[in-house]
Amino acid sequence: MPSSLLSIDLLELLIELALIWFVVYGMVRFLRGTRGAGIVKGFAVLLAAFVVLQLLGLGTERFARLNFIVNYLVGIVAVLLIVIFQPELRQATMRLGQARLLRPSRRDGEDSRVDAIAEAVAFLSRSQFGAIIALERNIRLGSLIEGGQPLDAKLNPQLLESIFWPNSPLHDLGVVVRGERVLAAGVQFPLADDGTLPSKYGSRHRAAVGLSSESDCLVVVVSEETGIVSIAEGGRLESPIAVEHVADKLRWYLHDRDPETHTPTPDGTTA
Repeated sequence: MPSSLLSIDLLELLIELALIWFVVYGMVRFLRGTRGAGIVKGFAVLLAAFVVLQLLGLGTERFARLNFIVNYLVGIVAVLLIVIFQPELRQATMRLGQARLLRPSRRDGEDSRVDAIAEAVAFLSRSQFGAIIALERNIRLGSLIEGGQPLDAKLNPQLLESIFWPNSPLHDLGVVVRGERVLAAGVQFPLADDGTLPSKYGSRHRAAVGLSSESDCLVVVVSEETGIVSIAEGGRLESPIAVEHVADKLRWYLHDRDPETHTPTPDGTTA
């Protein structure tokens, strides 16, 4: 038996394995349902091979060539991890900022904002008028709205209904809401990558998922084809949502939800 195995302290080994398991479990739970989930399997195989080589004596004079290759590849893999998982790392950082202890208390007027959006969404859904509304939170969307039409208008249902009325010059693109103000309309949101959502979802849903992947905003979508209401957050889409439950669902997302309980289904949506 290799001398490196005989020299391992059992308690130290158990502690290390427990810490590794905890970190890996947290990563898998976070990545479950994201595009990075499949990549984790490949890295898991590489990690297992690396651990086996370490236990067999890699790092001593044995396996000198393998030792050189592994040390060279570790740095490359670290850089690749940062590049490949950049969206997931951004989401993880945003989730830390959304922890209950770090969340601001409920602001005055929050309920009126939710009620105004819910009323407009109910009208748009009944009429099957497509809509996409982004509710800004901690991360400002100032750079995004530069290409849209600035409004800075008081939020009310009638304003949203008129923006998304068919043949309106602004109805095809998105609206950004900050607090009780409509900052801009006709805003182009970034689209999620092809294959992120099932084919039944259109460009509005891809835009909602794309924007929510790059910021901590909440995005409400009304389908033009079916009138179905959906909500995107953190790169995940919850659909369908009953019109009469939109207000309660928005309050849940904005105030009451624990981010760790928001578990996606395999197709990237939530029930």
